[in-house]
Amino acid sequence: MERKLYIEEGSDLENRLEQLRRERGITQDELAAALAVSRQTIGSLENGRYNPSILLAFKIARYFGKTIEEIFVYEEDAE
Repeated sequence: MERKLYIEEGSDLENRLEQLRRERGITQDELAAALAVSRQTIGSLENGRYNPSILLAFKIARYFGKTIEEIFVYEEDAE
């Protein structure tokens, strides 16, 4: 069973995926193929419409040679 990263209400999960992909000079299609996901998944991740499963987050981090925290930034609202 694939699990999603749980994000509490009032918090944001931002990512640097598009920036890292462009720095590497690859297309969404190329990244999708490398990660065995659809190009639409990559687009949705880059636009913040989709939060990755923990497995996909690890695959992305490994692909770019980064930690998950270097790619996905979780910020809570301070109240």
